[in-house]
Amino acid sequence: MSIHEGHRERMRKQLKTSGMDSLSDVQVLEMLLYYAAPRGDTNPAAHALLKRFGTLDGVFSAPEAELRKIDGVGEAAAQLLLLVPQVARRCLMSRSMQIQVLDTTSKCGQYLLPFFHGEREEVVYLLCLDAKCKALDCVLIHRGGVNVASIAARKVVKAALDSNATSVVLAHNHPSGLALPSQEDKQTTMVLKAALDAVGVVLADHIIVADDDFVSMRDDGILEESYGL
Repeated sequence: MSIHEGHRERMRKQLKTSGMDSLSDVQVLEMLLYYAAPRGDTNPAAHALLKRFGTLDGVFSAPEAELRKIDGVGEAAAQLLLLVPQVARRCLMSRSMQIQVLDTTSKCGQYLLPFFHGEREEVVYLLCLDAKCKALDCVLIHRGGVNVASIAARKVVKAALDSNATSVVLAHNHPSGLALPSQEDKQTTMVLKAALDAVGVVLADHIIVADDDFVSMRDDGILEESYGL
């Protein structure tokens, strides 16, 4: 058994007996990279990744092109690292979908949070609800800055009508980390509310997400509708 194989075997035993919390961030990256480099020494690449990107979150959020600038990180390793947050996001989304009735701000916010997990740019979703406040669909409306010009009202209306929604909840994130509605957010909300009102669909809320927190425009008094109307 080579020195690298012996090190890997010790790491696997540590993980099995003591769990993930017993491993350092470098060791976590080492173990992940094992699957992309079955016979190589992944320790130098793991150290270089953390030095370049600072944290595990920084590594998993980095663009593929930047990851591949690190010695020892090829295409397969970069794609594996990019896959980790996507799988985590998918798991969180599947958990949130177990919430059956979305008739409060808290329930809607918890349902929507996973859709924004790991996002580094602004994205907009439309949560479509039936008359009993059950989720019909959650549609990606836009990726990029949130304003009246960028979010076409016709796309929002079409998504609501295609889902046969009674009411909808608009949601977008603030990657800067502050979940407070801007004047532009409020203006966009009113424009979309008018467009939805015209086709008989209630805009029940506009939720703004930042990190693991969210703010409701309905709770803030900007929207007066209730869930399920």
